[in-house]
Amino acid sequence: MTITPADILSEVKEKNVTFLRLMFTDILGTLKNVEVPATEEQLEKILDNKMMFDGSSIEGFVRINESDMYLYPDLDTWIIFPWGDENGKVAGLICDVYNPDGTPFAGDPRGNLKRALTHMETTGFKSFNLGPEPEFFLFKLDEKGNPTLEVNDQGGYFDLAPTDTADNTRREIVNVLTGLGFEVEASHHEVAVGQHEIDFKYTNVLEACDNIQIFKLVVKTIAREHGLYATFMAKPKFGINGSGMHCNMSLFDQDGNNAFYDPKDELELSETAYHFLGGILDHAYNFTAITNPTVNSYKRLVPGYEAPVYIAWAGRNRSPLVRVPASRGKGTRLELRAVDPTANPYLALAVLLECGLDGIERKLEAPAPVENNIYMMSGDERKAVGITDLPSTLHNAVKALREDDVVKAALGQHIYTNFVETKKVEWASYAQFVSQWEIDNYLYLY
Repeated sequence: MTITPADILSEVKEKNVTFLRLMFTDILGTLKNVEVPATEEQLEKILDNKMMFDGSSIEGFVRINESDMYLYPDLDTWIIFPWGDENGKVAGLICDVYNPDGTPFAGDPRGNLKRALTHMETTGFKSFNLGPEPEFFLFKLDEKGNPTLEVNDQGGYFDLAPTDTADNTRREIVNVLTGLGFEVEASHHEVAVGQHEIDFKYTNVLEACDNIQIFKLVVKTIAREHGLYATFMAKPKFGINGSGMHCNMSLFDQDGNNAFYDPKDELELSETAYHFLGGILDHAYNFTAITNPTVNSYKRLVPGYEAPVYIAWAGRNRSPLVRVPASRGKGTRLELRAVDPTANPYLALAVLLECGLDGIERKLEAPAPVENNIYMMSGDERKAVGITDLPSTLHNAVKALREDDVVKAALGQHIYTNFVETKKVEWASYAQFVSQWEIDNYLYLY
């Protein structure tokens, strides 16, 4: 449903909205906002795309001498948050970032995804759909309100109360999301203690990425109300599963048909699906810095904890990088399992779309599916069937990113340059840090 300025003005009055959050995302995937009072004057500026902010302090945006930026709200993202007080409610709009001359800002991740979608349309497709599966941990807060690493349950996969004592927290999160218009399909305890997943229905990729950002905000806010801290960190604790954000992807043609579906094929996959898959696998090593962008991400991508480590694909088998879930027809999709929730969703999906389109344009052939448990295969067995590893560190991943022209073009020069520089600093800081593991293993030995 299209939302008009009149709709927004009406709801502000009827629902006693007193503050507006104008939200946007930096290159690291952090949701930012400028909050303004919902006065007639401010509303007029917002709806006329005249809301200015200083972009020089935002990660990866602009230098101090070119700091003026404008926020153009996407009216269809209008939401009224369920929290507020006697002073009124808070509403929000997700915005694109523009330059003072009225052109889209090249460093805006959301605008960059729109650029990839424009390219997709020129190749004959109408929609790129995404069904994300973000996982998160809930930890207790200490007496000062700071997060600990102590979980509040001992639940496992699909457990329920009393073992899963966070079910009320999840239930409230689902209620809030539903009230905001999300179509929540399921919520459950994940494999690790303290780990949870809430799945919402697939939609077009731009809306899905917006939903991921609002989802994280809601999860963290409701967790705090329950005396808990929610984190989307990829691997917060040693020895247990990390958190992923599996991405279920599909392309639709101009007639509204799923371009990945072909009932005549043995696996009921179309040539388009196989070529898209070929592009994903061909660029997988090089785009991992975007889908797994932190030092900590690579503590998750290790054997033994269900996260994918090897570049391969399969149907039912859950050990490869990509699998094809059983649903067919409109539900035909490719599930990329490596992505973790620290990824900037707009950047990750722009890159995945462009890599898939590269496979389609170059008619890349996908390798044969691997239905054996890859974790149980020897190195020689993997090599014999052409299975290679994902990068083992952020350092290696960033080096690979710098060698891939398709991935670099998907980011654009501004985002690519700033992302690489930021990650080089992150790696250098990590490489110089002396960890407790090093103290435990070397101090007394040497």
